[in-house]
Amino acid sequence: MADSKISFEGIIISVQPRIRLTRSFDERYHNYLGYALVIRGLVDDVEREFSIGIGKAAQKKHGFCVGDEIIGECVPVADERLEPVEFYKVSKLKKTDHIDNPTTPPPWEVVPPAIETYRERGHRRLAAKTYNNKCTSCIWGCRMPVEIIIDHWDPGKRKYRFETFCYGPLSCKFYKAGPTRKVEGRKGMVYEEEDWVDEEAVGHRELDE
Repeated sequence: MADSKISFEGIIISVQPRIRLTRSFDERYHNYLGYALVIRGLVDDVEREFSIGIGKAAQKKHGFCVGDEIIGECVPVADERLEPVEFYKVSKLKKTDHIDNPTTPPPWEVVPPAIETYRERGHRRLAAKTYNNKCTSCIWGCRMPVEIIIDHWDPGKRKYRFETFCYGPLSCKFYKAGPTRKVEGRKGMVYEEEDWVDEEAVGHRELDE
């Protein structure tokens, strides 16, 4: 199945940045992969909600947003621990229609900015419950796969999880930080990422930016 293309079609219900986070105790690194689209429709002739990953060039070309109807082909991701989506390597991608359903933000459901804008804005941790209940369709929400390097002297010793973040305006009424994140290190050590990390990451922005 992983080697053959699967057809899909449906309506986009979310467009968010597709970013992977690598943690090594008190250090973190981001890999900006592109965009994650959540679609309600058909994939491999099964009707359901599913997610696909596209690159920044595809998003720049098509300008996808919530309400777009699209078709294409894809393959299942090779490692579900390293991707926030189920499918990627998309081809024959086309926008066939758009269903307009204007909403008042939050959540923001417009065409998202260039991936470089997310890097410049920086993020704050976002409570998983808040993300799931309020932010799944917002362009500023992000669910990242996280690879934790526990011991650099033993590269095979890694753990995986998902974390949710917000790149949106600091004034968003839905925002809740949730508990601080803890990162396992060598010999049972644990690093706790305190509030000042978030404050520093978004400190260059005004309240409504």
